[in-house]
Amino acid sequence: MDKNVNTSKLIELLDVLLATNYTLQLKTQNFHWNVTGPNFGSLHSLFETQYNDLAQASDDIAERMRAINSKVEASFSHFMQITKIKEGSQLSKWTEMVEQLYKDHQLMSDLCKNAIIEAESLHDEATCNILEERMERHEKFSWMLRSTLE
Repeated sequence: MDKNVNTSKLIELLDVLLATNYTLQLKTQNFHWNVTGPNFGSLHSLFETQYNDLAQASDDIAERMRAINSKVEASFSHFMQITKIKEGSQLSKWTEMVEQLYKDHQLMSDLCKNAIIEAESLHDEATCNILEERMERHEKFSWMLRSTLE
């Protein structure tokens, strides 16, 4: 990517993606700790897989922001101002947890798509690659969660 290209819109999109991803990571871990019901074992494991994946994604997104010469404002207050999802309640029933996470992963996929469009316009292949991989992961997680409810 040309260092003279204006990346401010891409950085803004990545900032929102990072904040939303981090919120989803915490929400998923919350559900992992608090899930109960007949599907406890499988959901406990699924949620653990997902929050670990999201933790790695947070690091990948933040490091990509640094690579394109942006600082990363990583604070709960900043993330809560710009995240696109709501925190989860430990009091939710397992079906509500799954439904919320299903919708959240769909939203994450859409956020990735929007950022990909911007990265493509800047000929930023490295960012596109990271975002395309993330989009695939969110689509897979969304499918797995949706299938749990069927």
